[in-house]
Amino acid sequence: MTNAFIRSFQSEWMKTRRSLATWIIVIGAFFTPTIMTIARLVKSETLPERYASGKVWIMSWHQAWESMAFFLLPLGVILVTSLITQIEFKNNTWKQLHTLPLSYTTIFFSKLTVILVMLAMFFVLFNVGTYFSIMIPHWFIKDVPYPSESFPFLKILKSNIKFFIDCLPIVSLQYLISLKFKNFLVPVGVGFMLLIGCLIAIPWEYNYILPYAYTIQNHLRASDFGVVFKGPNIHLMALLYFALFTITSYGLYLSKKEKG
Repeated sequence: MTNAFIRSFQSEWMKTRRSLATWIIVIGAFFTPTIMTIARLVKSETLPERYASGKVWIMSWHQAWESMAFFLLPLGVILVTSLITQIEFKNNTWKQLHTLPLSYTTIFFSKLTVILVMLAMFFVLFNVGTYFSIMIPHWFIKDVPYPSESFPFLKILKSNIKFFIDCLPIVSLQYLISLKFKNFLVPVGVGFMLLIGCLIAIPWEYNYILPYAYTIQNHLRASDFGVVFKGPNIHLMALLYFALFTITSYGLYLSKKEKG
């Protein structure tokens, strides 16, 4: 079972090389850090004071996550999950895939694992880009000192883990919809509408039940925007939604008479 899963994962991973999903991961991860770097270089006169304030690391990561948490990250997850899942429909290769000596369980979870690994890659690249957005002004502008405070590795790691968990319901529900419908526009359209709906419903007192809103809520909870959130732990809710959607998707995949 383990060897079969590894071979299936490797096969699914090779397919991503021909997919737009890889470019979305790379471009999306470096988009915000690039904008931040340009902004710092253009308005460099304020940087010496900011870099000496003792808060540049945390403030920079918080600033970088703002655009990501509200829109770019959920949208990227919607697109990448849909693209990777729809590869078989696009190439009309589901029947060929199911003739391989692999169980449906192996195929299902190897595809899902590829999506999760690509999501983890996005987080790594995004953090690397954010780090360089801070260091490039220090390297190229004479008066900009190295940040005075120590690098808050554990705080940044904890923040990344929370955001990763908050993405999981989006991954699992988009995976379910993408396996169900052959038309790529269906999962993307549904995901986009759910995301917009969650953005609109953020002020709602029961917003913790919205599975596409957890990255937004996570950022707002860590910010001083005067927004009061009640209800259960959103990260636990995200894990529960992920389990629910994944189990449902797995059951629908196994019971589907014509798989592709």
